[in-house]
Amino acid sequence: MPRQYLEAVKHPEQSVNPLFAFLGLEVETFEPDRAVLRLVCRPELVQGAGLVAGGVLATLLDETMAHAVLAGNQPGQKTTTVDMSVSYLRPVNPCDVLVCEAEVIKRGGRVLFVEACARVAAKEVARATASFLLFA
Repeated sequence: MPRQYLEAVKHPEQSVNPLFAFLGLEVETFEPDRAVLRLVCRPELVQGAGLVAGGVLATLLDETMAHAVLAGNQPGQKTTTVDMSVSYLRPVNPCDVLVCEAEVIKRGGRVLFVEACARVAAKEVARATASFLLFA
């Protein structure tokens, strides 16, 4: 299942992940324990102060980390986020393009530790760490 899903979600007109379609997330790459997603910001993602909402950044970081985990999972393994910490480093404008890269730092028996970084051009705008639980 993870391999079929990961192949399907790469396509722009995919329907296997409605959140990707809603936000406009694009897959740049999936490798075992690593993922890179891209988000072209737009006015619908902006909060009242005119910047991209922090929740959008948190979602991008979480989805990228989850897909890094999925890309390294064995068949039948499922995952869920247990906890996540986000540091917002710079504001993101509605015309920016975000690229988020995530990597599994350690795969334990049931718990995985993952880090992600979101950038606009070469500037880091947000960073996250998270724990994920593996289950069948």
